[in-house]
Amino acid sequence: MLVLDSGGVSRLARRRPDSAAVISVLQRDGWWPPLVPTAVVVEATTGRPDRDANVNRFLKTCDLLSELPEPIARRAAALRTRAGRGSAVDAIVVALAEPFGAVLTGDLQDLRALASHAEGVVVLRA
Repeated sequence: MLVLDSGGVSRLARRRPDSAAVISVLQRDGWWPPLVPTAVVVEATTGRPDRDANVNRFLKTCDLLSELPEPIARRAAALRTRAGRGSAVDAIVVALAEPFGAVLTGDLQDLRALASHAEGVVVLRA
């Protein structure tokens, strides 16, 4: 499973050939559609429809997770405590990618710190 944080959403939502190429590779390799928790939507949008148009269009191609199960929330808390860094949203993203999933992010340091305590989660640069 591929989970996107706000950096991953922002990167892939760009209407540029390089973003389309990344999406094509992800589709080809079976990582599509990605999962995006709605907490990431808070970070990836502004609340202004004109500025959010590309992100909103992109999110329609993703699987959105609107409810966070308590076991995932507790796992995210444990990851964040062990890593000693990262936001709650970052920790949720990594917890959702477990086991043996991937996270696409622009925040390599925090996500890699969290993933180092997760089961088989790979962190990829957005």
